Amino acid sequence: MSYINNFVQTFINGIIFTSNPKQPYANAMVVRDGRIAWIGDQAQLEKMEGNCVDLKGRRVIPGLIDAHLHPLFLAGASKQIACTPPLVCSISDLQKQIQMVRDSKEKNEWIEGWGYDEGKLLEGRAPTRWDLDKVAPDVPVIITRTCAHIISVNSKALELAGITKNTPNPPGGAIDRDEQGEPTGVLRESAKDLVQQIMPKTSLEEDAVLLADLSQELFSYGITAITELMAKSEPNDYLQMYQVAAEKGLRQRTVLYYVWEDVGKKNMIDMQKTARENQVHIGGIKLFSDGSVSGQTAWVNPPFIGQEENYGIQVTTSEILLAAAEAAKQHQIQLVVHAMGEQAIDLVIDTFYGQKGWLQDGPSIRIEHAAMPTPQAIKRAAETGIAIVSQPIFLYAEIESYLKNLGEERTKRTYPFKSMLEEGIQLAFSSDAPATAWAEPVNPFVAMKSAVTRLAYDGTDTGRDQKLDIETVINLYTRAAQEITRIPDIGQLSPGYHADFIVLNHDILTIPSEELDQLQVTETYMGGSLVYQRTTNDK
Repeated sequence: MSYINNFVQTFINGIIFTSNPKQPYANAMVVRDGRIAWIGDQAQLEKMEGNCVDLKGRRVIPGLIDAHLHPLFLAGASKQIACTPPLVCSISDLQKQIQMVRDSKEKNEWIEGWGYDEGKLLEGRAPTRWDLDKVAPDVPVIITRTCAHIISVNSKALELAGITKNTPNPPGGAIDRDEQGEPTGVLRESAKDLVQQIMPKTSLEEDAVLLADLSQELFSYGITAITELMAKSEPNDYLQMYQVAAEKGLRQRTVLYYVWEDVGKKNMIDMQKTARENQVHIGGIKLFSDGSVSGQTAWVNPPFIGQEENYGIQVTTSEILLAAAEAAKQHQIQLVVHAMGEQAIDLVIDTFYGQKGWLQDGPSIRIEHAAMPTPQAIKRAAETGIAIVSQPIFLYAEIESYLKNLGEERTKRTYPFKSMLEEGIQLAFSSDAPATAWAEPVNPFVAMKSAVTRLAYDGTDTGRDQKLDIETVINLYTRAAQEITRIPDIGQLSPGYHADFIVLNHDILTIPSEELDQLQVTETYMGGSLVYQRTTNDK
């Protein structure tokens, strides 16, 4: 990977927010060999070196880091039925889309879709096997819920997977059944693996091309560094896949987090693979403690509204967490745990409370999402040095399901970002794309609007006492995200750092907060090189 200009560039006439607390603002900078050599007040610039780029008074911020993302899933989703508004607002709409795809498919080809949220569907429920059978009885259909923890499949897919009335729930999963005990086609958590493992496999080369094609879309949102939170070694090894993708045009700096199921079975990590100076490297081990709030599989307490016995699904144990932590310590990488509900978060924190971390230059343990931490959990996480990577887009986009599952007051207490920061927790923002019910799931400016306004897309109050200011939010997507992901020398515009930055069409620091989602990236730079420029054809 090389973005380095072998010449010096001087950028002038900008309004630069640096994410460097020691020097937050500037209007000019000098880039040499791809790194910032000087940044500050243009009046103090002794001479114009090399090429001169006039930023024309536009706002500049550091390149954004998406600290929790699923790039391969995101790239693949672009080839599937998008089950989100405005295209799909009901099961009937979904059936029409499936019928259109069915008419163009070969007999044995799978039909795939992503992104449905029953809270947004007219029927107020998940599509079942019988809904899908009406339009595609003879080919397998799999529709992934927005959270990616639940799928709906038709009878053909159940048949191919061998799922019948007598199939038991797998550990950490659930097969939804009707009153007669027949599977409905809705599979939760590990139960979805019963279908996914028998689906046709794509080649490493095909996946690498998908990832390479995604690079420009990510640049269009100002994202210059990414993470893969579901890296696997089989059937295609993700490290090799992303390395091939980089050769084919994936340009973002990339950190992979391998699922514990793979790491625990084989010795597959070494120092060469974890070297952080590499464009693509392994940064951690990933586990799940529970599922999703919107899908009612988060491990909560109290239970979900109207379901006195439904506390969600516990997916791991303290023993498994400790074993994974030992492996992470051995390889000097992070332990990364998905936990949304109160009980899931408490399990992680209680398991490691008071223990010293093994990394010297960043948090050893991360909790992903952390939707519903108790005040005690926040305090104990801060004391233990456990970091949190969360997603403001969830409340914004999935408000219907949160209100239905938790109620108004409990929803307002979810994602207490301000309380986390005040307690001293290391926090970063991210998208979890495409695992959210939004047509542009990776758009950071929608998430920023959510965090600054604490209003959902429909205006619902999501806890306005937890609002953050825009400068803090930018930091959580840049400097703070770097401190947690540990990608070297990015996340702020300071001497010695890579010259990764974006130019915006409006000033993000002064635009009305309700208009943040309208922001667009006009240019993206990596190592001082222009890698993206918006055209009139861009969305």
